[in-house]
Formats: sequence, C-alpha cells, structure tokens
Amino acid sequence: MNPQAPVYVRAEDDAWLTVVYYHFHAWSGRRPFWAGLFTLLGGFPIAYFPYADLRLGNVSLAMATTGGAGALIIGVLLITLGLALWFQQTIRVFAGVASILLALVSLPVSNLGGFGMGFILSLIGGALALSWAPGQPADEEPADRPQAAAGPTKAEAVDGVRGIPGPRETETAHATETTAHADGGRNSAG
Repeated sequence: MNPQAPVYVRAEDDAWLTVVYYHFHAWSGRRPFWAGLFTLLGGFPIAYFPYADLRLGNVSLAMATTGGAGALIIGVLLITLGLALWFQQTIRVFAGVASILLALVSLPVSNLGGFGMGFILSLIGGALALSWAPGQPADEEPADRPQAAAGPTKAEAVDGVRGIPGPRETETAHATETTAHADGGRNSAG
C-alpha cells in the first residue's frame, strides 16, 4: 500500500460491499498479506497429501508415508506462520526464514513437498515475507519553502544528478595532487 495514497472516507451512498472492500484493502496493505496467503496455502497440500486416499471403484490409492506425522507438523506450522504474518507483522523475518526452511524440509518428508505445490507456494511466501517492508509516510514539506520553486542546490547544479554531491568549496586544484603526480607523473625514490 502506498503510504501517500489518499485515505478512503465513506460517503453516505456507498454500498456495504464497497465499504468492506476498502476496509480489507486498507487492512491488507499494512501487513505482508500475500506472503501470509502463499505460506498458508503452501501448508495445506503438504499436510493433506500424506493422509489422502483416492477410491476408484474397488481400488484404493493411498499416499501414506512413514513421514505422515512429520508432514502434518510441517503443514500445520506453515499454516500457523501464514496466519502469524497477517496478525503479527513484526515477526516477518523469522516467519520468512522458517517458511523457507520448512518448505525445504518438506521435500524428503512429505511427498516432495506436497507434489511440489506446497513447496513452491511456501518458498514464494517465505521470500515475500523476507522482502516486505512496512511503508513510511512521507514527511510533509513546509509550506513556506516549496521544493520546485527553490531550484537546484549548488551540488545538483554542478553535477546535474540529484543525490550525488559535487566538489566541496574548500578543495583547490592542487589539493588532490600527490607526489605521484609531481614531475609529470614520474616518481623518484631518493
């Protein structure tokens, strides 16, 4: 969410669905929503597939593995981390690292990480959690000195590039000259 975006103010004739949408958008913009969603969705196939069975007529296909309990623990932890990312934004670095590590552990434990679906979703969720940073509101400029009317500073006028400082006023043409530059660039040892 852009911290400079205007805040939605409810009008009298807004529909309830519009109000819910804007409140949800404001809520999800202040937290790593997509990271939590991907991590949460990655936990379901990891926890589900070791216990799932498919019945085709009289034939039963079961994906039961010896790591069924481990897969259930990994899946529940990923779901918990996804929910924690939504409601406790301050643990985003821990949750991101834990999601990536649990996704990697799920490869040998849980049918290749829920047949790759849970593995990929959890990796993406963990990476998004690590890369998310809370937005900072922009500082207000004082009204008595608008930036556009003030013109460029002396450093910007010299370099022509904003953010790169120009030469200091105390330096002279000879201030950077060393003994290596003396005598035409030749150096004498004695």
